[in-house]
Amino acid sequence: MPILGWLFLRGKCKYCKEPISCEYPIVEFITASMFLLLYVLCYWIPTTTPFLGEVFGQWWHVNGIYRTLPAFIALASMFSGLLAMTVIDARTYTIPIQIPIAIILVALVASVVQPLIQLRFTPHQTWLMPLVDWTWAGVAIGGFSGILISTLLLRLGVLKYSFSDYEEYIKDDEPLAEYPHARREMMRELLFLLPALIGIVAGFMIGYEKGYPSLLLQSICSCLLGYLVAGGLVWVVRIFGSLAFGKEAMGLGDVHLLAAVGAVIGWFDPILIFFIAPFSGLIWAGVSTILAKMGKQRREIPYGPHLAIAAVIVVLAMPVVQWGWKIMMPGVMTPRDGIVEKEKLQTFFGEDDLTYESIPYSMYISSPAVGYGIEEQDVFLVKGEVL
Repeated sequence: MPILGWLFLRGKCKYCKEPISCEYPIVEFITASMFLLLYVLCYWIPTTTPFLGEVFGQWWHVNGIYRTLPAFIALASMFSGLLAMTVIDARTYTIPIQIPIAIILVALVASVVQPLIQLRFTPHQTWLMPLVDWTWAGVAIGGFSGILISTLLLRLGVLKYSFSDYEEYIKDDEPLAEYPHARREMMRELLFLLPALIGIVAGFMIGYEKGYPSLLLQSICSCLLGYLVAGGLVWVVRIFGSLAFGKEAMGLGDVHLLAAVGAVIGWFDPILIFFIAPFSGLIWAGVSTILAKMGKQRREIPYGPHLAIAAVIVVLAMPVVQWGWKIMMPGVMTPRDGIVEKEKLQTFFGEDDLTYESIPYSMYISSPAVGYGIEEQDVFLVKGEVL
């Protein structure tokens, strides 16, 4: 509708006849195209199709749009949020915190609703993100509880906002300031993170080797753990880089951006995103240098768009990423390989062994595995494998 409205108005305001930037319909078109692409990759293309069928895996294709709608909404929200944050950050060097918070809230709701839906599980992809045991569930609960406590203390004025006087150092013709007190502000952020660190340690000790929680709790804690790991990676670099160089190393918006991505896709993929993003920055630096030598004005962009590009690459080009992982890290398994997930899924299945020890692992059936209050699940045995 926004695109059609812009076309009907011929790119001009209906009342004052001032031109409306073509940026708006372009962004709307890109967003709609992303949603369509996600739908096609998740549900239309057969999983036997090389590359394209391997992007999201069997879990999405077997269960269909209706059974995986909460997860799909979270995924689509992440992509639209990444586009919005990229455009805003490239223009203003800031990321509105409302965007990543909205993505995180959608991811949390999806992590609660998705396990309550009756699903068909596949042997090589048991869930949309890596599952967790009680050890890491305790870490996720403790760390996120610490973040909530620190946020409450921040709102009450007990803790101070970092860089609260930053705007006083901004000159009229520059988007960024030469802020002289970066090391001091990192002390404030470390104090903010202290309750989270205490919660992580306490959660780890309480949940250590206690087995596996229910699928509902695993789904929620996987979301929280992805949020903590993804945001923590960037925040650690930000703090230590600022302490080492005496100036802000990375923006706090970058922390929230990757944390939101982690809340949607889990804890492992953001690690890949973190290490792929610098290559996007290097490519942009090379292109900018070439353009500068051609007489074009050199344009620097912040790090947020590079994180967003890396996130898109990891999600949509996962087969290539896995291929590179196997070359660089031979013999090192990832959650995508499915072996760890089989073990975790088996632990909270019921008592009846459908395989009679005819395959290396056993798949059991009980209500927690299929969804809250659901007693049956579709199970197929083909050549000794559970599908």
